[in-house]
Amino acid sequence: MDKANPFQATWSWKPFIACHLFALALLLLWLWEPTRAAMDLFDFSLFSLLNEPLATHSAWRLTWATASTRPFDLLVGVILLLLLIRGDWIFKASQARAATFGFLCAAVVLVVVRILYAKIAHKLGWQHASISRLSEGAVHLGGYFPGWQGTVFTIKDASARSFPGDHASVLLIWALFLTLFARTALQWVVIWSLALLFMLPRLVAGAHWGQDDYIGGVQMALLALAWSCFTPFAAKGSAALVRWTQPLFNLLAKIPLLNRLSVIAA
Repeated sequence: MDKANPFQATWSWKPFIACHLFALALLLLWLWEPTRAAMDLFDFSLFSLLNEPLATHSAWRLTWATASTRPFDLLVGVILLLLLIRGDWIFKASQARAATFGFLCAAVVLVVVRILYAKIAHKLGWQHASISRLSEGAVHLGGYFPGWQGTVFTIKDASARSFPGDHASVLLIWALFLTLFARTALQWVVIWSLALLFMLPRLVAGAHWGQDDYIGGVQMALLALAWSCFTPFAAKGSAALVRWTQPLFNLLAKIPLLNRLSVIAA
């Protein structure tokens, strides 16, 4: 393995197969009627616990309404990216650029998995409406902030088809990807605390059921991880991107302050 590239350009069959088996097990549990009924009951209880306080706390409503908008998603993306490219945290400074491109490869695989999964889910009738549409007495955040609707601050609190949870899958692939290379318990705690925290807005607002995330989102993230990091794809893809973008990074390295970033300086 190249010291500047954290990936191995080989097939890692055991984790590759394990990811697929775990994803399959989740799907079978979700399709089996007794466990599906238990999941539905759990999700309604979870939604009630998270959503009901919005009815009586205006500051709480504003907080979660803001967290359920696209600009907040963009802010989350920036936070996750900064943690990814930060040198000598999860990855060595010399590996930051290759690691970032490796994650980009995983994200591309996730997009493909998401498209295929959505088509299969629609074809087989696995789709369902958001829990906020099916739960009596649900607090709809959009109703409290009508002026936000139709703007860049449109609140994501309902959907006709909420399964699988694509928002959660992005957070989960980020968390799983970094977990592969994390070395301390503190790193794991930070990674998963952030992933779970940023998954909450859609659950509080009711745009997604819990199972959209812990079944659909986890499945998609596992498959994307398997086909990117446990195959030669991430290693070869990141190495190629590092080569192709070297002239660009040579220019960026001449810019003061910017050249202090590990992903640039590497």
